[in-house]
Amino acid sequence: MTRTRIMINRRQLLATAAATIAAPAVLRAQSGPLKVGVLLPRSGYEAGIGQDCQRGVDIAGGLLKSLGLPELAIMNGDTESNVDTAREHAEKLISDGAQLLVGTFDSGQTTAVAQVAEQKGIPFVINIAGAPDITEQGYKFVFRNFPTAPMLMRDGFLAQKEVFEITGQAPKTVVFMRVNDLFGTAMSKGIAANMPKFNMPYTILDEISYDPAARDLSIEVTKAKATNADAILVVGRLNDAMLLTRELVKQRWTPQAILSVGPGWYEDQYIKTLGKLSDGPMSFVPWYDPNKKLSKMLEDAMAKSFPGINLNTNQVYTFEALLIAADAYKRAGSTDPHALADALRTTNITDNASIGPGISFNAKGQNDKIIGGGIQNRGGKLITVAPKEVANGKPVWPMPSYQGRA
Repeated sequence: MTRTRIMINRRQLLATAAATIAAPAVLRAQSGPLKVGVLLPRSGYEAGIGQDCQRGVDIAGGLLKSLGLPELAIMNGDTESNVDTAREHAEKLISDGAQLLVGTFDSGQTTAVAQVAEQKGIPFVINIAGAPDITEQGYKFVFRNFPTAPMLMRDGFLAQKEVFEITGQAPKTVVFMRVNDLFGTAMSKGIAANMPKFNMPYTILDEISYDPAARDLSIEVTKAKATNADAILVVGRLNDAMLLTRELVKQRWTPQAILSVGPGWYEDQYIKTLGKLSDGPMSFVPWYDPNKKLSKMLEDAMAKSFPGINLNTNQVYTFEALLIAADAYKRAGSTDPHALADALRTTNITDNASIGPGISFNAKGQNDKIIGGGIQNRGGKLITVAPKEVANGKPVWPMPSYQGRA
């Protein structure tokens, strides 16, 4: 009798314990906004770009609501433009309750966060980072709505050739200047692998690498000028874009064109800081289709929240990362990381802002349908010049002389 009573009590105890364990999962699936940890370089040498990406976060709430998507609770993390700090803050955000991560702009920092996310089993949606290896690791929780370095090179070359065709002019020689970080190195490899395939009209006379945190690039510009190249092909960041421009002015060298395949030259801080000296460079980068409905909504939201600041890649792709998160959360109906990851794998967003047919992910977690664009700095604005079907202006070639500007 006693033995039977003990067995019954034990069954009741196990059932009660199981219900207690299961209850939080049920509550978690039904309650509150999705907690999204957003990791960006809000300080350090990439701070300007990180703060620009943050604007995409700041305008997201109202837009997502207008699209009928669920609320996101944003948890901010500062990578401080440092790989180790990015890793530490990713771990802290997860420890503090983040159910999904977004970030980080920089490929090295993104690689570190991807490792943490995969280890912890927390979905990670990459806003900006081009190093191809990130989505070649067999990760199950990492998703990237941004082109890889080879994709950037492919679309960059195609858009450049469109510009050359439209203007009837092309450089015969270029000097390749690049940052020596993970992204710059990946892009260098991408250029070497892809350039022969596109029969480009120019040859690279020299490749000059430098530290993205450098404070003086006078030696590098002197070396580049000595090549007597027609144009500069560059992969950089905001800090070095401003340094290079000032040094070009100082050394009285205006190449036919500055062809950027990466960030820096289209940044609002670059345009505002340098004024008329910012006119002329062309950036061949992931961009937005100005004709899409969501692009117009983003432009309006930016104008209201940040008057006088141009919409660019940083805000568009950061916003789209949050759009992806909210869409997955709505379809998953749960904050369970496996349910979220399953929903992310079946993403199919066609009403997006970036150039291309929309957002979906292949088996590696990569959106391979993104199409890059070509833009030119003109009069404090960013004019889309390629591809032709999304252009809202024609390119100006050659660049106006720096010495002829006020």
